[in-house]
Amino acid sequence: MISFSRQQRTLAGVARVEGFGYWTGQDVRVEFRPAPPDTGVVFCRADVGPARRIPAVVRYRVEVPRRTSLREGGVRVDMVEHILAALAGLRIDNCEVHVDNPEMPGCDGSSQPFVAALDAVGTKPQPAARKQLTVRRTLRVGDDRCWVEARPMAGQAMMAECHIDYGPTGPIQRQSLTLAVTPESFRRELSAARTFILEEEAAWLRGQGLGARVTCRDLLVFGDAGPIDNPLRFPDECVRHKTLDLVGDLALAGYDLAGHFVAHCSGHRLNAELVSRLLAEAARDGLARTA
Repeated sequence: MISFSRQQRTLAGVARVEGFGYWTGQDVRVEFRPAPPDTGVVFCRADVGPARRIPAVVRYRVEVPRRTSLREGGVRVDMVEHILAALAGLRIDNCEVHVDNPEMPGCDGSSQPFVAALDAVGTKPQPAARKQLTVRRTLRVGDDRCWVEARPMAGQAMMAECHIDYGPTGPIQRQSLTLAVTPESFRRELSAARTFILEEEAAWLRGQGLGARVTCRDLLVFGDAGPIDNPLRFPDECVRHKTLDLVGDLALAGYDLAGHFVAHCSGHRLNAELVSRLLAEAARDGLARTA
């Protein structure tokens, strides 16, 4: 069901973050700019002529391994999930994200650099109501091994619950986290959680010519004894990062979400599939009410 929940918000100024893309190694500059009510989050590729705008909604998502990417008219932006998580986590509804390269900066593998930049300029309310999608029935996508589910829940909150399980012999232990997502909890519990990869996976990617500029200090690389040359920020940092990714992917709905979202060994593809299902259900409900 679609309803209205609160005032929309945008930035009070321009925030900037610079870095390099994990996959390509190319330098990139991101500018977060205020936007009018009902704009949503829009990525603006200033490095192509004419400049192209790519709305951050699920119908523009394209399947790319290990990350969330968007494409419109042949122009793409890659690895947008940490930026989307920061904006959604802080409840910044309207923002133009200007970039001069296709891939977003990896920074330290978390949303924390984006949150710090956004918090430095602050936000302001706008004279328009934010739409909210409330989960009315349980929806699940995936299979018995990997799945993500939306469940109804009393109230107007968004509850995120994540579980990861890489088996009993690996360096990453089974982890679980349940969190009511608010700007305060996102800053405190999720924003600093970094992306992670196994050492053998990192070696394979380097062999494919990817990630050549990335070191163990730029994200969590797990060897047999744990993260290499980069101490954990949380004992359960891996599941916290998976929860961060879930928040970013669910933002592709373009609405506030009210419900209990449970992910078990899920990833970007399943998260986006759930968003598409939620929007399709909401559209059917709307048609049923007007029939």
